[in-house]
This record gives sequence, C-alpha cells and structure tokens, in this order.
Amino acid sequence: MKYTNIPHTDLQVSKICLGTMTWGNQNTPAEGFEQMDYALESGINFFDTAELYPVPASPDTYGNTERIMGNWFAAHSNRDQVVLATKIAGPGSYTAHIRTTGFTPSSIRTALENTLTRLKTDYIDLYQLHWPERNTNFFGKRDYFPETSEQWEENFQEILETLEGFVQEGKIRHIGLSNETPWASMKYISLSEQKGLPRMKTIQNPYSLLNRTFEVGNAEVAHREQLGLLAYSPLAFGVLSGKYRNGQLPDNSRLKLFPRMARYNSDQSCEATEAYAAIAAKHNLTLTQLSLAFVTDRPFVTSNIIGATTMAQLQENIATADITLSTEILKEIDAVHERIPSPAP
Repeated sequence: MKYTNIPHTDLQVSKICLGTMTWGNQNTPAEGFEQMDYALESGINFFDTAELYPVPASPDTYGNTERIMGNWFAAHSNRDQVVLATKIAGPGSYTAHIRTTGFTPSSIRTALENTLTRLKTDYIDLYQLHWPERNTNFFGKRDYFPETSEQWEENFQEILETLEGFVQEGKIRHIGLSNETPWASMKYISLSEQKGLPRMKTIQNPYSLLNRTFEVGNAEVAHREQLGLLAYSPLAFGVLSGKYRNGQLPDNSRLKLFPRMARYNSDQSCEATEAYAAIAAKHNLTLTQLSLAFVTDRPFVTSNIIGATTMAQLQENIATADITLSTEILKEIDAVHERIPSPAP
C-alpha cells in the first residue's frame, strides 16, 4: 500500500480509503466487519463514513453505518489503528429527517456528539461538512445560476469558530469540506489565515474518468493551497467497473436497487465508458484497474475513496494501488476526455 500525508498535518493515510456508504443497507453488519478486517490487513488505515449513511438516506437507516463501525472498533479495540473520517449532513429535502438547522453551533454539537456515540470513540480524525448550506452547483449541476430568493447568509467564520472549540476539546483533530466549490474553499482558507482558526485540510468531491470537473478551478486550489482531494465515486457508481455495459443490470447492483441513482448513465457517459474499456483491454487491464489507477495517481489526490458490496470487488479495488498508468495510456485517456469531457458532472 502507498501512503501520503493529509496536507498541513503529520497524519499519514493510505492512498486508498475505505468507503462505507453501503453498510447497513446493501451490506449487512457482518459484511461491513469483513470489509474492515480485510482492508486493515491490506494496509488501508483510512476509513470514511458519514452520519447520514447508508445511502440512499432514509429515517429507517440513519446512522447505521457509523453504528456498524463503532461496534467493529469495540470488538477489536483497534481505534488507534484507523484514521477515521466522517461528515455532518448538510441541509436538504432528503436529509430533513436528520435536521433542518444547517451548520449552526448547536447543530454541529448535536451531530458530533451523536456521531461519537455511534462510532464509540472519543475523537474524529477528520470531520467534514458534507455539502454547502447555500445554493450552488453541486450534485450533478454543471452550471451556477444565482437564486434571488436565497435566504442564506455567509456564516463561514462562525462554523470555523465552532469547529475550533471541538478541536480544543480534543473531539476533532482536523476538518475538511465536501462537495464544495473553489469560491468557498478559498473563503474558508482565507478566514483561517486571517483569524487564526483551524484550516480546512481536505475536500471530498466526486472525481473519475466520467467526471473531471474538479480540474476546473478546484484542482488549482488543491495544488496551490495544499487542500487534499479525497476523491469519491471513482468508479462512477459502478459504471466504470463495466458491470452495466451492453445493457446489463445485475441483481443487487445499485442501479437495479435504486434506479433514480443514474447520475452516470447518460448516453455520453456510456459512450465514454466504452472508449475507456477499449483502452483498458488494449493494455491488458480491467476497466476497474484503469479507472481507479487513474484517480489514485493524480497529483492533487490525497486518497481515493473506494466502495464495494462484495469481497471480490473490494480485493480488486484495493489491489489497484500498485498500478501506475504509462504515459501512453494517459495520453489515450486524455484523447477520450477531449472528445467527451466530463459527461457526468
């Protein structure tokens, strides 16, 4: 396994991060335990979760993933072996069952205390804001259009001050963003420098062969400010594993179970997937290997968050950490990207 540091810290993490959002819905607690056992044995020391997991979010399953992880820590007494990242849910219609008060000081305290209880730990290594409170172009929106009726007022300093309190209490070690834009990333960084407040160390955004929108704006921020990308959906909800090619819809697959989660299934996405599959075959790689190796090796990626519902998937995903794509392969990938740029933002 390859390792790197979370920027601006001495915290060393594996280049592959274990994603967990299927545990408690598609995966049983026992399967979650098996995945964590295997990941840790394979050298993965970085696990990512969120209070709203599993996905799709629902009142019936809320918090299940954190509970599974907490029970695993309690059973193995190995909390100190894992760099643990989790997230507070942002506001939205699909999280109204969690709270509707956004990132107010009391909301953050409630969320964090409940998360610590579910995870059976005294501290979180990386606590992330799951998505913005304001209206912006995230979750598949390519463009930004101002909404004149928006009621949001900038509260970044208050958020940082609240999080600083939990850092001082020892309940949080570091903080990060998720589904965020260059504008807000720089606002947070500037405020931390001006006011002596905790700095955002990471940004967890989608990044894959089908969605390279991070490279427009955010990648420069990541490079110049050392804001590490934790890339999620590197296989584009499984589309870049190849399992949906030629019209296939396997039983128990995410798109079979949750048809509305079709973010990566446009005609252009399918066309690009076939082109990337041809490159993989030409160079004796699986599509999964090509897709994950591409993400892991980008210079602005701190860690690549993989997820799996079967052990076979997990084993293949983790093994890609040892693959480095040649210059020839990268040129062929860029040729496809130039022809079909980011078909699934």
